[in-house]
Amino acid sequence: MRKINAIALHFAAMLGSSLAFVPASALHAQSGNGGAVRAVNPDSVPRPAMRAVVTNQAIRIDGILDEAAWEMADSATDFITAIPRDGYPATERTVARVLIDGDHLYVGAMLYDGRPDLLYSPGLEQDFPTHDADLFGIVLDTFLDRQNGIMFAVSPANALFDAQSFNDSREVNTAWEGVIETGTVVGDDGWSVEMAIPLRTLRFRTGAGEQEWGINFLRRIRRLNEDSYWAPLQRQFRVHKMSRAGSLVGLENLRQGRNLTVKPYASAQHVRRPGGVAPGDEGGDFDAGFDLKYGVSSRLTLDVTAFTDFSQVEVDQEQVNLTRFSLFFPEKRDFFLENDGIFTLGDVTERNTRTGSGPRDFKLFYSRSIGLSEDRRPIPILGGVRLSGRAGSTEIGLLNMQTRSSDGQPAENFAVARLRRNFGATADIGLLVTNRQGTGDGDAHNRAAGIDANVRLMRYGLVNAYAAATTYSDAAGDRGSAYLQAAWRDRIWDTSAFVKHVGDGFDPGVGFIQRTGIRQAFGTFGAHPQPGLPHVQEINPYFHASAIENLDGALETRWFKPGMLVTFDDGGTFEVDYEDRFERLFEPASIAGTQLPQGDYAFARTSLQYTSSGARRLGGSLGFSTGEFYNGDRTSVHARVEVRPSAHLGIEAFVERNDIELSGTKVAADVFGGRLRYAASTRLFTSAFVQYIESADELVSNIRINYIHAPLSDVFLVFAERRNLDDSAATERTLTVKVTRLLSF
Repeated sequence: MRKINAIALHFAAMLGSSLAFVPASALHAQSGNGGAVRAVNPDSVPRPAMRAVVTNQAIRIDGILDEAAWEMADSATDFITAIPRDGYPATERTVARVLIDGDHLYVGAMLYDGRPDLLYSPGLEQDFPTHDADLFGIVLDTFLDRQNGIMFAVSPANALFDAQSFNDSREVNTAWEGVIETGTVVGDDGWSVEMAIPLRTLRFRTGAGEQEWGINFLRRIRRLNEDSYWAPLQRQFRVHKMSRAGSLVGLENLRQGRNLTVKPYASAQHVRRPGGVAPGDEGGDFDAGFDLKYGVSSRLTLDVTAFTDFSQVEVDQEQVNLTRFSLFFPEKRDFFLENDGIFTLGDVTERNTRTGSGPRDFKLFYSRSIGLSEDRRPIPILGGVRLSGRAGSTEIGLLNMQTRSSDGQPAENFAVARLRRNFGATADIGLLVTNRQGTGDGDAHNRAAGIDANVRLMRYGLVNAYAAATTYSDAAGDRGSAYLQAAWRDRIWDTSAFVKHVGDGFDPGVGFIQRTGIRQAFGTFGAHPQPGLPHVQEINPYFHASAIENLDGALETRWFKPGMLVTFDDGGTFEVDYEDRFERLFEPASIAGTQLPQGDYAFARTSLQYTSSGARRLGGSLGFSTGEFYNGDRTSVHARVEVRPSAHLGIEAFVERNDIELSGTKVAADVFGGRLRYAASTRLFTSAFVQYIESADELVSNIRINYIHAPLSDVFLVFAERRNLDDSAATERTLTVKVTRLLSF
């Protein structure tokens, strides 16, 4: 307790010193261009509006706004910065315009820039790292629900980023793809962009009469680490904060057509597993199938998939597990990622808020349980259907998938149903039900149900809660789980707390749970002042504390962590923290492959990490931590170096090295890897990913060529290999060719 009090007092002093640096002038005015420039409060200024002008003129999407229709269009100007300091006029002028005809929404923008030679595009691939690029983006709330949006953004090199956002920016799905045509041109005065968004790409109300959409524009100047918006936002928010968007009016008599697309695929694969394998484990295989998408209504979409194939997906990046719990790997398969936000129930993360927990701790629906084994190998999917979208104020998500038996894994059916009712833009309540059922011999099943609620208070406050229960074939113990969290995040203050209960028999068969049989309490407090120090944008002192006990009330885990995060003007960051931890093992446990006896363990560590600005052609990150680890010691170094000589080429190398000693035994827990990316254009890409896992003495390689031969239509050539370096023998090699084609009706 004495140690906790001392650290808390030190944190309070550090916080007070930090806030003392906030200059009064930063809240009122700044000097520039020879005079005082008044800042506005982004949260209180009226939301802007603009009109979409109807045109009958053909618009050529070449990045040059030379058609006469652009001169007739309404314009969005006077962008206001959010980063590095919110409320001030943008450094460079931006003019954005919107046109519409019977088939497309057109967006054009002139982005003036005094140093066009310093414009930066980190890559040409779709969904490139937008935080590292000069950027122009637009987000559309087509139903004006102030909650959900569709975003398109381009870099000066005409690389495209598109995404869906849900729940007022809480969840962002970058795997979503929409048909769009873009063009950019870099000139002496800056750069310009044109977009043609087919109306069939969007979902909106159809019929006669005028309607209004939510809209906002983003301009990013990377060399200045500056983000500015047409509808001003405070610096903790992002462009898809739809409750603070502007308005697009003048949209009349819109139509979508049939909203039917079919995407057939064909793939051929050859697998070789040297070293004595069972018959049928290697050889050639041919598959074909399709995905179908149909707009049942303006807000509901039906997806159908048959003989689903994900062979083009890049392998997972390996993680070093130094805990006694399962690791969470993110979903990468597009079919499951689209509209993923609708199906979310579990521990939540809130953008820019340290919530202490998240989907990596618990998700009632975790799509990787479908079509992937526990060791992350594919299980063939026969097919499935999904209905997702909205009916009035209710979000609907229905999913049913059927897998085939494979390598001793029985055939199974997976069913998920999700309903969530929105009450304006400030509250929602939902229900999620899952069922996992064997469809072969036996009656093995796993079922789960949960309810959740989310409430926003006074714009900066948030309350989340859920309760869930499971039942399964050999159910036993406490099979329930519950969670309550409250958080507050404004321009300066950042605090949250939660309590959680997880029963020892809680087992969501279509979900993910890291730890069962516990009660947990967590709290954090921090601040985000802008001190006015040279080269420093923001400092963030914080303090976390958590305690976990078992269901009998005995303390199992306790930790507290003070720290400081510094964000520099160029976008780089430096973080230092200290963690004091207590772990009680009620029975022997395996940590990093070493068996530890039951007992009490108290240990502490100190960590440092620097991450450079993403706008640098040579950059990366370096982290170091050292201290005690259970009954031994651990020193860790992780480093990443990335070289981007041009938008066409990127080279990355990473290493995580852990020098660990447990029970007098040295432990190997290192991962090394690298990634090479080459883009001949925005339609032809090559990537190579290699990683070495020292504990398994295994080298994993994945080489992929992707050619986009038509909108949302691809040709993939993928080579994957696993090699045991102990005898330099390949244990598995796979060569895959896959072709897809999107057909619209």
